[in-house]
Amino acid sequence: MDARTLPDSEPELLARLSELRSALADQGASDVLKNALVQPSRHPLFDLDYRFVQSMPDSFDSFDLRGSCGHSILAAVEAAARTGMIQPLVAGCRVRVNVLNNGDNVVCEAEETDDGGTRFTAHFLCSPPRPVNDLLITGEPVTGIPFEGRTVPVSLVSMGNPYLFVHAAELGVHTVEDLFADDLVLFDRMTRLRLAVCRTLGWDTTGAFPKVAALLPDGPGALAVRAISVPSWHPTVALTGATCLAAGAAVEGTIPYLLSGVSEQPDSDLLSLRTPGATVRASARIAGGPGDRRLAWISVAEKQVDYAGLFLPAPTSEELSWLPLTA
Repeated sequence: MDARTLPDSEPELLARLSELRSALADQGASDVLKNALVQPSRHPLFDLDYRFVQSMPDSFDSFDLRGSCGHSILAAVEAAARTGMIQPLVAGCRVRVNVLNNGDNVVCEAEETDDGGTRFTAHFLCSPPRPVNDLLITGEPVTGIPFEGRTVPVSLVSMGNPYLFVHAAELGVHTVEDLFADDLVLFDRMTRLRLAVCRTLGWDTTGAFPKVAALLPDGPGALAVRAISVPSWHPTVALTGATCLAAGAAVEGTIPYLLSGVSEQPDSDLLSLRTPGATVRASARIAGGPGDRRLAWISVAEKQVDYAGLFLPAPTSEELSWLPLTA
């Protein structure tokens, strides 16, 4: 949606979004739970200001305004270009996005574009480069979480979004085949572990963050990943999840670092993430040397956005300006 047509105050904005959710439900689209609010950026270094609002599935007036959504950033860029908010996309062009939720700077580089959509590389920038240990939410690579009578080691990393990463073996899963199965027991364990982390950190247990992903080693420089979205399994891994995994793997001693075997490939910054739906590749650009490693940026390539045309649910307020649907 064009953010210029929406209220600035949070209570009024959420009330308007509640009306929108009701209108979507009337049109059979109640499963649309991600809202991207975009407008030409007020900042001279950026093309778009972007704000993410996660609709929570429990009620039409339940939202989480923390964090971000990488795929919706790319979709918002596609929609903004289709409607004239920014210049049309051409191969090689870069659109700079200012994420208002958390201050992220994201550069969306068009690899290839046609009438049906655009393939992007997304770059998440740290300016200036951040000490890698600053990415650790608790300040330590592994944190013990009290969980159902025992302590489960997890890594809590924040880059793009806050994530908790856990060795799948801690949840009773030891093979990639079992990790990728539609296992409701595993889903429930991961959900309960996420809630345990929220309680340990004093975070809101009804919100969307931190995200959670279970990991298994999948060869040198590679991980098998199973992640949960809102409110179900993620078909692959979120763009911010891939970004956060690449960041976590760059910090010595974290679970992504230990399981991925990146220490065995010191000359490569590429991390391969195998998921049930696709293999995603992310790379972390690290500046500095031993004892002063700093993250400059993370890139995730070959992310496809498909253009699906305009969608105008009715009845809606005439003040609402709708952007094209993307998928």
